[in-house]
Amino acid sequence: MTPELERILIIDDESSLRHMLRLVLEREGYRVTDAAHGQVALTLMEQEPFDLVLCDVRMPEMDGLAFLREAVGRSPAPTVIMMSAYGTIDSAIECMKQGAYDYIAKPFKPDEIVLTLRKAEERFRLLRENATLKEKLSRGYAPATLVFRSEVMRNIFSLVQKAASSSSPVLITGETGTGKELIARALHTEGERRSGPFVAVNCSAISPTLIESELFGHARGAFTGADRERPGLFAAAHRGTLFLDEIGELPLELQPKLLRVLQEGEILRVGETQPRRIDVRVVAATARNIREEAAKGRFREDLFYRLAVVEIQIPPLRERREDIPELIRYFLARIAAREGRKSPVLSAACLETLAGYPWAGNVRELENFMEKTMIFNRGEAIELADLPGEVRRKERGAGDDLSLKNAVTRMEREYIRKALAVTGGNQTQAAKLLEISLRGMIYKMKEYGLE
Repeated sequence: MTPELERILIIDDESSLRHMLRLVLEREGYRVTDAAHGQVALTLMEQEPFDLVLCDVRMPEMDGLAFLREAVGRSPAPTVIMMSAYGTIDSAIECMKQGAYDYIAKPFKPDEIVLTLRKAEERFRLLRENATLKEKLSRGYAPATLVFRSEVMRNIFSLVQKAASSSSPVLITGETGTGKELIARALHTEGERRSGPFVAVNCSAISPTLIESELFGHARGAFTGADRERPGLFAAAHRGTLFLDEIGELPLELQPKLLRVLQEGEILRVGETQPRRIDVRVVAATARNIREEAAKGRFREDLFYRLAVVEIQIPPLRERREDIPELIRYFLARIAAREGRKSPVLSAACLETLAGYPWAGNVRELENFMEKTMIFNRGEAIELADLPGEVRRKERGAGDDLSLKNAVTRMEREYIRKALAVTGGNQTQAAKLLEISLRGMIYKMKEYGLE
């Protein structure tokens, strides 16, 4: 699997450290170049663009901060992560002021570097998705229609329609893959804010040191390197909707500032003393039990109650099996249209078997499964025998399936699902519980439709 940020430049005067990092990162799929100091690195950057730079702070000829000032002024500017064996809070703050994305202290374990890069990739993906969303909105793009038949989902959609006309905050809860963002988009498109922007942000995907500036923005001159003002995501969502996914991951120290936005309708940019009025409808979502988190002091109770003016809980797919046939037909038709094919017809036995499957990854897993089924079946009909083995084994009976490969697959999927449930959907913590790399877990989540 190719990383989002593929081309990496390592800058450090210690050849042994450069060699170690090259081995670790190339094993993770990155393309790595290295340099002994900043001046060599700048020459390399003129010859080839780099997505991300790992740079030591103390080096001969040109130190890390001097390099950083040069690098962030270039276009396009790479994402820079600073490294230092002489780490202090002051030096970390100075690196951030100069434009670094993150700061890591030596000595570090290889997994720490890989995890830091993954966080940088998630931020890169978020910014790209927001840009794509803005482009689609400018062309009159409308989110996909909710597909359901069950009574419980009819009640939820009725609640969405009632809440859409309000500007009050909404909290959406539910397991991973149940469609929380789709409900958030429906709240936006069904209300009077439909002509405004819908901005989605994953609170777990932004570095805690940057999230305040990302959300609220900063003033020009707020810190060294801030040569122009940054409006922030709240400003980007003005007169529209801001969707805060994984709200349970929002740092405790930032929660009072979000509470003030909800109560006063104003934001305070970093480096400014006067608040600015803002007109944004906030919709938050989480796979965690935020009520329980608040009771244990891990989430501000006053913020919880302010977010949950309207609370929408989406049940897992296994509790609304009537929706499964409708979702299957919808996914098949959409995939077929995308590939220029005729939508295949599923036999009654197929639908019955699929409706009885537990779908630990919920709607997302079902969509992933149907896409995989379409890839390996090019005919106009899908019979029970055409379904992958992990679903058909239920029809045969679990005792008849002696495949060790299928058993390992079932066990891995179930353990990942349980780890995500225990950690409230936090992938980093889940990977630690499972004692596997975050990259490995993300790959398996995609393979099993659990992302």
